[in-house]
Amino acid sequence: MNTINDRKALIRQAAEMMHKPVYEDNQPSKNVAPRTNGLTNSHKVVSLEEAIRRSGLRNGMTISFHHHFRAGDKVVNMVVDKLAEMGFKDLHLAASSLIDVHEPLIEHIRNGVITRISTSGLRGKLAQEISHGLMKEPVVFRSHGSRGSAIASGELHIDVAFLGASSCDPMGNACGYSRSPNAKSICGSIGYALPDAQYADKVVILTDDLVPYPNRPSGIVEMDVDYVVVVDSVGDSSKISSGAIRDTKNPRDILLAQQAAKVIINSGYFKSGFSIQTGSGGASLAAVKYIRQSMIDQDVKASFALGGITAHMVKMHQEGLIERLMDVQSFDKVAAESLMSDRMHKEVSSIEYASAQEPGSATHFLDIVILSALEVDVNFNVNVLVGSDGIIRGAIGGHPDTAADSALSIIVCPLLRGRIPCIVEEVTTLITPGSTVDVVVTEYGIAVNPRRPEIAERLKGAGLHIVDIHSLKERGEQIIGHASPLPFGDKVVGIVMNRDGSVMDVIKNIEG
Repeated sequence: MNTINDRKALIRQAAEMMHKPVYEDNQPSKNVAPRTNGLTNSHKVVSLEEAIRRSGLRNGMTISFHHHFRAGDKVVNMVVDKLAEMGFKDLHLAASSLIDVHEPLIEHIRNGVITRISTSGLRGKLAQEISHGLMKEPVVFRSHGSRGSAIASGELHIDVAFLGASSCDPMGNACGYSRSPNAKSICGSIGYALPDAQYADKVVILTDDLVPYPNRPSGIVEMDVDYVVVVDSVGDSSKISSGAIRDTKNPRDILLAQQAAKVIINSGYFKSGFSIQTGSGGASLAAVKYIRQSMIDQDVKASFALGGITAHMVKMHQEGLIERLMDVQSFDKVAAESLMSDRMHKEVSSIEYASAQEPGSATHFLDIVILSALEVDVNFNVNVLVGSDGIIRGAIGGHPDTAADSALSIIVCPLLRGRIPCIVEEVTTLITPGSTVDVVVTEYGIAVNPRRPEIAERLKGAGLHIVDIHSLKERGEQIIGHASPLPFGDKVVGIVMNRDGSVMDVIKNIEG
C-alpha cells in the first residue's frame, strides 16, 4: 500500500505534468447567505437602468429584441425609451420583426438614438416613414433563418440582447409561458430569441412574472443570462394573434384555402409521415383545416407541423393526426398553452427551424409549405415585403427559407386586392426566388411552375383547374387595366439579403 508521502509525491508529479499547482485546502469557512425561497437572492435581479449600465452598452453598439408578443409587445418601446433617457445615441436595433406597436421608434430615429435597423419585417406608421426616407442608413432585411445564421456566424453581432419572457427565475431561466397563478402574459415559443440569448455578449431578460428557482422547462437557460429585470408588463397575450395572423372568415380566403387543400391532397406528397407548415395570412393558415377530413378519411397522419403553430394544428395533434409540433412562434394563446403542457410540442430556435447553414434544420425535412404573397410575377418570384404602392408593409419571415427547402411550396394569393393586381410582370421587391416556388393558387385557377411538370400532371388528373401564370396576369389586367409606374426616388431605404448572405434586392424610397 502506498504511504501518504508516496501519494503526495505522485500528486506533485501529476501537477508538474499538467503544469498546474498542487491543491491546498486553505479555503475560509463557508459563509452561508440566508435563503429567500430562491426568489430574490440573486445578483442578477436589477433595475432596467442598472442592467443597461452593467451591460457595458455604449453608443454605436447593437441591441436586439424578439417579436413573439407581436402587437402586444411592450419591451422594445420600454427599453428604447430608457436608452434615450440615459442619453444613448447611434444604436443599431436588430429585432426579429417590427410592427405597428413600435411606432414610437420614429421619434427615436429622428433624435439619433436609433440610426440603423436590421429586421425581418416592418409594418405600420414606422414602415411608412422609413419607406419615405426617414433613416439615413437602409434597413437590412433578413429571413428568420438567415437572421439566426447571421447571429451564429457573427455577421450580425449583438452587444446586448433585451428579451421579454413570460416567466423567469432569479438566475435567468426564462420562457414564454408560466405555471404561476400570477402569470400576466404568455406568448408561447420564443424561438426567435434563442440565438440572441446564445450569442449576444450580454443578455437582459425582462419579465413580469419572477418565479422561484428553478424555472423548468425553460427556453433560455441561466448560463446565457446576465441580468433579470422585473417590470409591470412585457406584453399583452390577447394580441399575439392579431394583424397578419388571423383566423379568416373572408369567403375569398376560404375558397383559396380549399383550393390549396385540394392541391396538397392530390400533389403526391399527401401520405402518412408527411410534414407541413403554413405561413401567416388567412388563406394559408386556414388551409390546414381543410385537409383534416381527408386525413381522417384516408388514415393519413403527419409526422410534424412546423413554424408558427396555431390552435387548428394543436387540435389535429390532440386528435392524433399530427404526431409532433415544432414551434418557433406560437400564433395564438391555445398554441402557447399547449407548448407548456405537451411534451410532443417542441420549441425550436430560428437556427434549428430554418438556417440554410445548419444541416439539421427542420425546413430541410419539410414536405409541404403553404405561404401567402403580396405579389407573384410571371417567373413565380414572390414579394411579401413591399406593397404594390411601394410602401413596406410586411415581413420576410420564413418565406424564402421554407420555399427553398420544402418538397412542395404552395403560394396562395387572390388575383386582385381591391384595384391592385397580385399577379404581375415583375415583383416590386424580390423576396422568394421563383426557382423555389412550385404552385400558385388563385380564385381564377392554379398555376404550376414549369420546373414541376409532374405536379401539373397530378393536379390535372385530379380535375383541378390548371392555368398558365401569364393568363392570370392578363386576366387581372383585363379587369383593372395596367398599373402606373411607382414614383420611386433614388435613395435606398432597404436592403434584402438572400439566404446565402448575398444581397438579393434593394428597396428605394417612395416619393409623395
